[in-house]
Amino acid sequence: QVQLVESGGGLVQAGGSLRLSCVASGRTFSRYGMGWFRQAPGKEREFVAVISWRSDSTYYADSVKGRFSISRDNAKNTVYLQMNSLKPEDTAVYYCAADYSGRIYSGAPSDHQFDLWGQGTQVTVSS
Repeated sequence: QVQLVESGGGLVQAGGSLRLSCVASGRTFSRYGMGWFRQAPGKEREFVAVISWRSDSTYYADSVKGRFSISRDNAKNTVYLQMNSLKPEDTAVYYCAADYSGRIYSGAPSDHQFDLWGQGTQVTVSS
């Protein structure tokens, strides 16, 4: 059974940086597309970033483009989300998710396209 475990969240001041990690158990991680989503209190879960299994396609939400960067290390079964120039509106629980389909991303995927989710990690940005 594959599991996803996020880490790296915390409290940071506006303008600061954090790097989230998501470690996957299981031998087939390298074949999964991996995404990051977030959910702020009282709001619906929203897409943040996604990376294909071969790292040949990435896509970002407009709200984070130019500030966040998604990457992966298949040897470590890990996907990362580097978050720079953080804003209070980035405050949310961040979730990583695995897409078993192997698709290439040319736009924001729906959360329904993802098959497995982590438990989430809290990111709080103070003003």
